[in-house]
Amino acid sequence: MEQERRVVEIPVEARAESDGNERRLTGYAALYNTETRIASLFREVIEVGAFRSALSRGDDVRALFNHDAGVVLGRTRSGTLTLSEDERGLRYDVLLPDTQQARDLWTLVQRGDVTQSSFAFTVEAEEWRDLDAELPLRVVKDVRLYDVSPVTYPAYAETSVSARSTVRLEEARRAAAQGWRAQIATCRAALAQVDAWRRR
Repeated sequence: MEQERRVVEIPVEARAESDGNERRLTGYAALYNTETRIASLFREVIEVGAFRSALSRGDDVRALFNHDAGVVLGRTRSGTLTLSEDERGLRYDVLLPDTQQARDLWTLVQRGDVTQSSFAFTVEAEEWRDLDAELPLRVVKDVRLYDVSPVTYPAYAETSVSARSTVRLEEARRAAAQGWRAQIATCRAALAQVDAWRRR
């Protein structure tokens, strides 16, 4: 299953603890109920609570820079990355390691050169709505989470749409069309019964 990535425009924050030895980055990796256009395929919103399962089952999530597995900033399993949900979305707090890459990133965030965040995920549960619209709406209800990542150049939705999403969109459209046809057939049958009853 191909991972998808989405971008959050809310700036990443850099802060040093009172002793100056600990440096942290905090930000939102995802926002709830914020509609995003995914290329020219569909619209998408992340439903409140979509990360609840991932947090409760303890997905082993990494904090990376630019989604690069070679630049690990923290990890939930080690306790250096903390993830939490609030009414706004999925928030992350990462205790940066004492590495040159992390020190450089902290400086870049402080200067405002790196301001955005992204997250990598696969969809566990979704719902398709407005299937007859030009751009149907995908409501993401549950995800498996892989990483959160401050990013230099976001991997915009147009470049990270999975083929699976497109296939599932077509499947949802076909299912909806079949449902409509079944409802039309039921209505026609009911009208035929009414006509037959009137002719008596």
